[in-house]
Amino acid sequence: MKKYIWLIFLAVVLVAVAAYVVFSKSEKKEAAPQVKSPVIVQEEKKKESEKNYENLIRVTKPQAGAEISSPLEISGEARGSWFFEASFPVRLVDENGKELASGIAEAEGEWMTENFVPFKATLVFDRKTAKSGNLILLKANASDLEELDDSFAVPVVFSQGETTVVKVFFSHEESRTEMDCSVTAPRERVIAKTQAVARAAIELLLVGPTLEEKSAGYFTSINPSVKLNSISIQAGKARVDFNGQLEQAVGGSCRVSAIRSQIEDTLRQFPTVKEVVISVNGRTEDILQP
Repeated sequence: MKKYIWLIFLAVVLVAVAAYVVFSKSEKKEAAPQVKSPVIVQEEKKKESEKNYENLIRVTKPQAGAEISSPLEISGEARGSWFFEASFPVRLVDENGKELASGIAEAEGEWMTENFVPFKATLVFDRKTAKSGNLILLKANASDLEELDDSFAVPVVFSQGETTVVKVFFSHEESRTEMDCSVTAPRERVIAKTQAVARAAIELLLVGPTLEEKSAGYFTSINPSVKLNSISIQAGKARVDFNGQLEQAVGGSCRVSAIRSQIEDTLRQFPTVKEVVISVNGRTEDILQP
């Protein structure tokens, strides 16, 4: 009898142990971490990347995920170590990595510092069929050593709104050989449709030729720091006013002639413009003198 009691007790113990093992495994299985989706992992990596670069470069415009159109104005601040000779390269690529535009961001202050320095840039591009892409800000690397390369990407979405084409007029190397500084050549720009098309054209003119156009011999005689104050068109007359940089350190009849032609030809592309009056801070007398 005692033998049977002992066997029953042993069986109960074994059942209890087995139940405990099964229950423990079930608890562990339930407590196992869930597998994250690739989208969540990518988003976490992006946030971690942004956090790591916060102490190096900060982009205020455009914001991540912003809808953009041409021309694209870029602004922010970066440590002085991100620059070389007060600038660094910027690129705009589509979702497949194809380059749509490239340019140079310029420091707006003393760049030889470890502190943050404001910067600005403008890119002119044709999105073609692209729907999304990345704005890439590359750290200036004068050494060309790959281990010193660095970059920061801002995801963007291309505006799918209506577009229009305007022309901007630049000088070309061939005009120098022809000794006619007033000769200009048109270059097309695709922009978001706007009623202020004349203003948009002049602002694009002030941006200057793209890097690709420069390599093809196009150039501008207008100072890079020139700003448009105002523009109006009435009764066939376009009045366009600039800041003082338009005539800053501008010498020689050739350059003055080229500046006037670039502005006038850009505005005369519009049928409503028959005459162009250029002014500097409201002054029309004695401006752009050789």
